[in-house]
Amino acid sequence: MTKANWNYPTAIKFGPGRIAELPEVLKATGITKPLFVTDAGLVNLPVTQKTIQLLRDAGIPVGVFAEVKPNPISANVEAGIKVLREGGHDGVIAFGGGSGLDVGKVIAFMAGQTRPMWDFEDIGDWWTRADPKGIFPIIAVPTTAGTGSEVGRAGVITDETTHTKKVIFHPLMMPKVVIADPELTVGMPRFITAGTGMDALAHCLEAYCAPGYHPLADGIAVEGIRLVFENLPKVVADPNDVEARGHMMSAAAMGATAFQKGLGAIHALSHPVGALYDTHHGMTNAVFMPYVLMVNKPVIEAKIARLAAYLGLSPTFEAFLHAVIGLRLRLDVPHTLAEFKVDGSKRELIGDMAIVDPTAGGNPVELTKARALEIFDRAMEGRV
Repeated sequence: MTKANWNYPTAIKFGPGRIAELPEVLKATGITKPLFVTDAGLVNLPVTQKTIQLLRDAGIPVGVFAEVKPNPISANVEAGIKVLREGGHDGVIAFGGGSGLDVGKVIAFMAGQTRPMWDFEDIGDWWTRADPKGIFPIIAVPTTAGTGSEVGRAGVITDETTHTKKVIFHPLMMPKVVIADPELTVGMPRFITAGTGMDALAHCLEAYCAPGYHPLADGIAVEGIRLVFENLPKVVADPNDVEARGHMMSAAAMGATAFQKGLGAIHALSHPVGALYDTHHGMTNAVFMPYVLMVNKPVIEAKIARLAAYLGLSPTFEAFLHAVIGLRLRLDVPHTLAEFKVDGSKRELIGDMAIVDPTAGGNPVELTKARALEIFDRAMEGRV
């Protein structure tokens, strides 16, 4: 029997209205002066201001940092570390979608480090370079249902000097507590609801298809895929469907839990496209999804047939592929990269970046440059 090492996530307070428990969660975690990290587009919205006021009403001195781009860059992290240190904060509330969560986690991680951030990129055992005593505690509060960063031990930050997305990793970046309150996602715009939901689907699907023995991840991924197919169209059609939003929030956390097993070519190509063209990450994943499925088909066909049966479809690869394309149509996902204002001028660079992306190794077939370019060309032309 194959040997494997498994780690699974943290304490999660799930359900409508659970945000009210944030003050007591901070107390239980030992955070007395939190830095509230969110993104620039979210900070002034009612959902955020109500949460900050909740803390102030409880007598908790809270600082706010919101200089976070949708595809966060290292300058965002550096600015946040400065605010945290100068404000004497002793922990971080990471609030928002993937960008706010990732930056919040990396700020907390870097708070007491002396080495540069890129020294902790997710390569080999680089994480052991960090001083664990310098990592501040994190409370994560997702306001989207997609990235699952709330149950992750890493943050994705773009190196603006090379336009490369890099993963900063440490086991202690896992938040101490997650508050998963689906009511916080009700105000998401339709595009963000669809894009983040497709990100959750991509996480579950790639984890399921990744090679290696991890039945825990496979089981979680399969159920996460079912939750997305059943509930993402519901929340796009009715933003106030809190029950469906709760299922999507679960699917997001499930995707990030499952992808400890691995990701693949969807993400390996989406990362450079997002870094070079500043496209929405989840929606970029959604564009690439059917093209990657087709290139990986020789290796994953039987697995996808089992998945299709679980979803109540005809037990074939083709049935699942058609279901993915149908879901994309219902959600107005662009069928091609060209519709996303991506051109072919950086084709070769994208191919080079994709094959060295940390997620490339999890693809079920080796992601050579030729394969990466084949997928890119298919996605440009809409050739499934």
